Amino acid sequence: MTQDTSVQIPPENDEIRRRRTFGIISHPDAGKTTLTEKMLLFGGAIQMAGTVKARKAGRYATSDWMEIEKQRGISVTSSVMKFIYRDFEINLLDTPGHQDFSEDTYRVLTAVDCAIMVIDSVKGVEMQTKKLMEVCRMRKTPILTFINKMDRDGLFPLDIIEDIEKNLKIQCAPLTWPVGMGKNFRGTYNIYKNEMTMFSGGQETLPSDIKTLKGVDDPELDIYTGSYANDLRDDLELLNGASDPFSLDKFLHGEQTPVFFGSAINNFGVRELLDTFVEIAPSPIPKETETRIVYPGEKDFSGFIFKIQANMDPAHRDRIAFLRICSGKFTRGITLKHHRIGKDVTIHQPIMFMAQNRSIVEEAWPGDIIGIHNHGTIRIGDTFTEKEPLRFTGIPNFAPEFFKRVVLKSPLKSKQLTKGLTQLVEEGAIQLFRPVLNNDYILGAVGVLQFDVTMARLKSEYAVDAVYTDAPYALARWIRSSDAKKLAEFERKYPQYLAWDSEENLAFLPDSEWRLKIVSEAWPEIEFHATRECVNSALPEN
Repeated sequence: MTQDTSVQIPPENDEIRRRRTFGIISHPDAGKTTLTEKMLLFGGAIQMAGTVKARKAGRYATSDWMEIEKQRGISVTSSVMKFIYRDFEINLLDTPGHQDFSEDTYRVLTAVDCAIMVIDSVKGVEMQTKKLMEVCRMRKTPILTFINKMDRDGLFPLDIIEDIEKNLKIQCAPLTWPVGMGKNFRGTYNIYKNEMTMFSGGQETLPSDIKTLKGVDDPELDIYTGSYANDLRDDLELLNGASDPFSLDKFLHGEQTPVFFGSAINNFGVRELLDTFVEIAPSPIPKETETRIVYPGEKDFSGFIFKIQANMDPAHRDRIAFLRICSGKFTRGITLKHHRIGKDVTIHQPIMFMAQNRSIVEEAWPGDIIGIHNHGTIRIGDTFTEKEPLRFTGIPNFAPEFFKRVVLKSPLKSKQLTKGLTQLVEEGAIQLFRPVLNNDYILGAVGVLQFDVTMARLKSEYAVDAVYTDAPYALARWIRSSDAKKLAEFERKYPQYLAWDSEENLAFLPDSEWRLKIVSEAWPEIEFHATRECVNSALPEN
């Protein structure tokens, strides 16, 4: 079943039409978080942008709110930010670029309708960008591309376009084009509007005076850009004959990406990107469930949890569940059915986000991301609706690839350790296993840096001093079987490789891929799953 992005929203529902919900994706250090800051700056959400390297000045990226993010200058968790631009309500999800935090990024992509891909003009397409592109392709997510760092010497624009089309398997349609690069960067030509915007630096605040020239025949073009004016004319003539024209239909179906050039650190090219984004990006699109497609214009409310974050406000030790609204109108005080546990829940204090800052929201619409307080009953993938029992699909937990045993330095902190791990595991980035034969705490992750993050957060947020040591496991597979006797026999045969996860699902943790192969071939009645979505696919009876 595929999403139908062509479904028309009822004309009377302007609130849905105004929404834009998107994520920013890239390889680490391509400038993703900097672009996020500058979009917030242009949207009026902040007055001064703090780059991720402005440490001495004491400023940090607005979307990097964790202490470890500030110390290392990287994003390790997704941030949700809302702002208004040209009367459009924009929900921006900044995602970690580092591959060790890719699971968080994958889940965030289930909650967006569009993505902006940032590519470093010096390095071109990089490995993590390829992986994220594959996720977007599976969902047919529309993608806009921003070629960043044009103020540095890098690849020629045509080479970057070829690199994207060859390695990411997507058609490119340049809507702006650079004039020069590095120290000779003069600006970009807006192919969409047939005008030239002159480059002007300025990292912190909005440029007050932007020079714009109309058309390639403007005599001032030669005055301001010199010989680069002729290079621009030649490039545009070549593009006109060789490149594919922009197609809104191809873009909305994930077959073509409009391409923009600029320098986010200097605020350059961001306005053109934003202007085009709000015009062509889709309004909230239909979302798939196990039983049917849910359309944003439906009257009844529905939404799903795609992320949980602990301690966004350390003073209150809170846990916030991020809910993507898929249909209907949300109002403060609404009573919704939490289908996994079969209970009605009244949402009294819903919040909207500006990184770690928040405000109570009175109403929200499809496309919006709201936060609801979690007291340990909400999990990633949970569905909330007014009536109909639904389960939205495509929000998996991936089997970890690395394992460590947690060792507590002070036995007096055992309760704090249990509480800390329980709450951090709810976020879905790290997974906890308890072997059936002992009481060890085994952490599993898709990237080794997650262990450092977990230890740092245990210490700063829960006052728990712990370290990790090697664990004798190579991979994990969740198991189940329709044959209860065979499953019981399997459990008796391999207790040394079995563990319960945080949601009481039984997992097989072998010491090698070879052992998994041998055991799975010997036990055809046992199912071995690499994602937890398969294990928890059945809806509870109501």
